[in-house]
Amino acid sequence: MTILIFLLLAALTIGCAVAMVAQRNPLYSAIALIGVFLGMAGIYVTLAAPFIAAIQVIVYAGAIMVLVVFVIMLLNVEEEVRRPIRLRRLVPLGVLLAAIFFAEAAFIIYFVETSAYNPPPATQSNVGLTASVGTGLFTKYLLPFEITSLLILMAIVGAITLARRVSTLEGGRTRLRATEETRSQTSAD
Repeated sequence: MTILIFLLLAALTIGCAVAMVAQRNPLYSAIALIGVFLGMAGIYVTLAAPFIAAIQVIVYAGAIMVLVVFVIMLLNVEEEVRRPIRLRRLVPLGVLLAAIFFAEAAFIIYFVETSAYNPPPATQSNVGLTASVGTGLFTKYLLPFEITSLLILMAIVGAITLARRVSTLEGGRTRLRATEETRSQTSAD
């Protein structure tokens, strides 16, 4: 039963990932990315890592996706105009490489199932538990955690600055045009 749930969640994750890449509208891609994050959280639950699953939902599907959607809306991304594929001759090469990849994956899966390797007996692991993640995050990985938070803060400030600069420039151009029209009307009189 667990394997069936795992396979369903894996199919959901892969399907949402393909939809995310295939979408032309960035907002639809962001929604598909939420599906990827939720599918990954479900996979973590099946792998007995509930804390990682909760963090996946709270941090990625919640906070990061709100940030991504906010930036998409802030930058006012317009829908892309469809153009012909410029490198049409590379499409058969891409299909060939994808077929080789899937054949290699099937080969590996088949021989892993039939190999004579006997793994050591499973022991209780602390990986993915709340205590082990918290201890690692606030001791060994505290500096990278803080640096990451500063990088995210700088990205947010940069996006807001760029968005404000664009709106200010557009407003300035509008005022400039209005001033030029007023001057030309005054000189014509």
